[in-house]
Amino acid sequence: MEYLFGAAVIAGLVGVPALVLWRVMRGRRELGTSPAERATFETLHTASLAGPPLRAGLTSEGALRASRHLRELLGSSALAITDGERLLVYDGVGEHHAKQAFEQAKATLEDGRTQVLAISCELLECPVRHAVVVPLTTDDRVVGTLAAFGPHASAGLVRAAQEVAGWVDSQLELAELHRSRTLLMEAEVRALRAQISPHFIYNSLTTIASFVRTDPERARELLLEFADFTRYSFRRHGEFTTLAEELRSVERYLVLERARFGDQLQVTLRIAPEVLPVAVPFLCLQPLVENAVRHGLESKDGVGRITIIAEDAGAECGISVEDDGLGMDPDRLRNILAGKVSSAGGVGLANVDERLRQVYGDEYGLVVETARGAGTKVNVRLPKYHPGVSAR
Repeated sequence: MEYLFGAAVIAGLVGVPALVLWRVMRGRRELGTSPAERATFETLHTASLAGPPLRAGLTSEGALRASRHLRELLGSSALAITDGERLLVYDGVGEHHAKQAFEQAKATLEDGRTQVLAISCELLECPVRHAVVVPLTTDDRVVGTLAAFGPHASAGLVRAAQEVAGWVDSQLELAELHRSRTLLMEAEVRALRAQISPHFIYNSLTTIASFVRTDPERARELLLEFADFTRYSFRRHGEFTTLAEELRSVERYLVLERARFGDQLQVTLRIAPEVLPVAVPFLCLQPLVENAVRHGLESKDGVGRITIIAEDAGAECGISVEDDGLGMDPDRLRNILAGKVSSAGGVGLANVDERLRQVYGDEYGLVVETARGAGTKVNVRLPKYHPGVSAR
C-alpha cells in the first residue's frame, strides 16, 4: 500500500491591540446592567445548569442534581420530584414532609391533573403549608410529578410550577429521543455486521487456510490481522470511534483482501494526520471499502485500484473512497440509498448514509459519483466537532 500523509498547517493570531481587549472586557462588565436583563440572564443560567442532569431521563441521580436549580427557578421553599413508583428527591426546608410527598403525588400520577393541596404541620416555624403538584409527561404519558411547596399556593406559584414542569418535560423528551436514536443506531450496526461479515469471514478463512502449508508464518500473521479486525467489528461499546481507529480497521481488512487478490489489488491511502483524532460513527468507512472491493473490483479483469483520502477541510473532515471498478447504474444507486431496492449491489451504502444523516443532519449524507464501467467514488463530509459525538 502507498501511504501519503499531508502536513498540518497551523495559523495563529498575534498582536491583538490592548485597546480592543479592554473594550471587550468593558463590554462584558456592562452586559446586563438593568434588573430585567440580570433576571433574564440568571434564569437562563439556572435553566442551563438544571438541563444536563435530566438528559439521562427521570432518574434519582438526575433529579437530585437538578432539584436545587429547579427550586431556584420556582422560588419555592421546597420541591419534590417523583417518578411513577417512588419519591426521587425532596429538596429544601421541611424535610419531615418528604415521607408524604409520594402519597400527595398519587392523584396527579393517576389522572394527570394539577393539584393544589393544604399541608398540615405542627411546627409553627415550618413554611410548608401548601403544595402545588403538577404532572411530568413524555409522549402524552404521565411519568412523574413535580411539587412546589411554600407558605401560600398563589396563582403565580401554580403558573410557575406548570411552566417549570413543561420545561422539564422537554428535557425528558430529549432524553427519550437520544435513547431511541441510540437503540436505532445499535440495531443498524448489528444489521450491518450481519450483512458484511459472512462473505468476508468465509473468504478470509479460506485465504488463511491456503497459506497454512506453503507459508505458515504468513498464515499466522494473517490470522492475527483477522482476529484484530473481527474484535473491532464486533465490539459491544460505543456508537463512535476515532477516524484513526476506523482507518486501522480498514487497513486490516485490506491486508486480508490483498492476501486473496495479490497484486491484482492496488491500494493508495492519503491521510492528513490532523484529522486522525476526529470522532466518527462506528463502522462508517469499512463498508464503503468493502463495497469497492466486493462490487467494484471482484469481477473486474486485470488490476483494480482503490484510493482512500482523508483530508482537513477547516471545520470539517473530507473523506473519499474511490475505485476504478465496474461502477453502478445511477438510478439503481438512488433507489438503494432511498431503501427502495435491496442493497445487494451496494453493500452497506444505505446503512452508512442513514446513520450519517441521523447523527449530523441531511446535509452530511453520502455523495456518490458512479456510472457503469466508470468506477465509483464515495464522498463523506464530517464535522470535526458535533454535539453528542465523542469517541470516549
